[in-house]
Amino acid sequence: MEAKLRWFGKRGFVGETESGHKVRMDIAIEKGGENTAPAPMELLLLSLGGCTGIDVVSILAKKRARLEGMEIKLEAEQAEEHPKVFKKIKIEYLFRGEDLKDADLKRAIELSQEKYCSVTAMLQKTAELSYTWVIKKE
Repeated sequence: MEAKLRWFGKRGFVGETESGHKVRMDIAIEKGGENTAPAPMELLLLSLGGCTGIDVVSILAKKRARLEGMEIKLEAEQAEEHPKVFKKIKIEYLFRGEDLKDADLKRAIELSQEKYCSVTAMLQKTAELSYTWVIKKE
C-alpha cells in the first residue's frame, strides 16, 4: 500500500491514497492550523469506526440480518504528554432493523473487534478499547 501527501500551507496537507482518493488534513487554529479539515487523530478515530463498521455490516449480511440502519459513536481519551496517543476508546454501535437478534449483533461485533479489524488490532497496542451496542426502536 502506498500514499502521498502534499502540503498546502500552514499545517494543512492533502493526502492521496493508492486508489486515487484524496483526503485533507489540518489542525486547530490555536495549534497553528486553519481548521479547514479533520486532524490526523480525528481521521484515525474515524478509520476505526469505518473498519469495524464494514466488518459488522458484512458479517450481518452473511447472517441475513435485516439491518436497516447503523450508527457508530466513538469517544477517545488521549494521553496528556507527547506523543498524545489514544489511551481509551469507547465504541457504541446503534442498530436499526426488523427482528435483529442480540446474539447476532454481539457475534458480529466480537468477530470484528477480535479477528478482522486491522485498525482495532493496531490501536489495542496503546489503547483500552471497549464497546456496547443498542438496538434502536423507531
